[in-house]
Amino acid sequence: MKYRTIGTDPVTRREVSVLALGAMLFGSVTDEKTSFAVLDHFVEAGGTFIDTSDNYAYWVGDDLGGQSERLLGKWRRSRGVGDEIVIATKLGAAPLAPGTGFLDNPEGLSAKAVREAAERSRERLGVERLDLLYAHIEDRTVPLRETVEAFGELTAEGTVGLLGASNHAIWRVERARSLAAAAGLPGYEVLQYQHSHLRPRYDVPSPLFEDGSLGHAGPELLSYLRAEPELTLVAYSPLLAGAYTRPDKPVPQDYDHPGTPARLAVLREIAAETGAGLNQIVLAWQIGNRLPIVPLAGASSVAQLKENLAAVDLELTEDQRARLDAAH
Repeated sequence: MKYRTIGTDPVTRREVSVLALGAMLFGSVTDEKTSFAVLDHFVEAGGTFIDTSDNYAYWVGDDLGGQSERLLGKWRRSRGVGDEIVIATKLGAAPLAPGTGFLDNPEGLSAKAVREAAERSRERLGVERLDLLYAHIEDRTVPLRETVEAFGELTAEGTVGLLGASNHAIWRVERARSLAAAAGLPGYEVLQYQHSHLRPRYDVPSPLFEDGSLGHAGPELLSYLRAEPELTLVAYSPLLAGAYTRPDKPVPQDYDHPGTPARLAVLREIAAETGAGLNQIVLAWQIGNRLPIVPLAGASSVAQLKENLAAVDLELTEDQRARLDAAH
């Protein structure tokens, strides 16, 4: 395994594996036995970075979420896992009542919601401090200063370490970080957005993003990373839910544009040159990127996890990287 540092403060920064394991469906779609096996193998391979959220997976079984955090807490206790494993979680997008969701009834990012949700996450995970806590989605009904101060209070109390944001407009991330800096509070240092080798159309509106996607790592976010080297991008859904390799998983509609065939063609060329799979090429391209990117990939079996882990030691040549970067 290889490692990189996230965060800058000596008190809260952490060294994490260059590949993160997504636990979204653990304890719901993926049963406990399989989830434990995947987690055990990840740690045995040197993995130290696991990702979850307080709302995972509320859409399974008409629930409010929390299944993933509860399973991770049970796994931690049964294995005697301590601070050597970094578990990141998120808040703000859990539904407040069964049958609702983050679009119509989210917990939000008020000071009260942040404190209460963080406490529930700590209890489910069985930890004294959340290693990394993200604001999962925006809450424009609450002043940014209130959210910034709420996160700052948790870090000051020692119940939260690093802070992050996901699915936010970059101008709001920068504004929140500026507010934090002006108040002498810690700001967001880890940004979790969807990022893969294929590029989507960013202008397609959705129920969550009426002006076009704010959840993908587009040009503005990548430019922001170049300008702010202390930030880290955690790239979720790097493998597009299997679309690179599974005939039953078509490329999402947002990726149906003229640039996609060219980028797929280069991926296939380099897969043939290296003998690696398309998924491994994508992950290796992210891991060795000039920008600080940690791919976040889920796994529903040990075999799937092993395939992903093989990308850590896959060394792409400068020529191969240049071709992957330039394809359009």
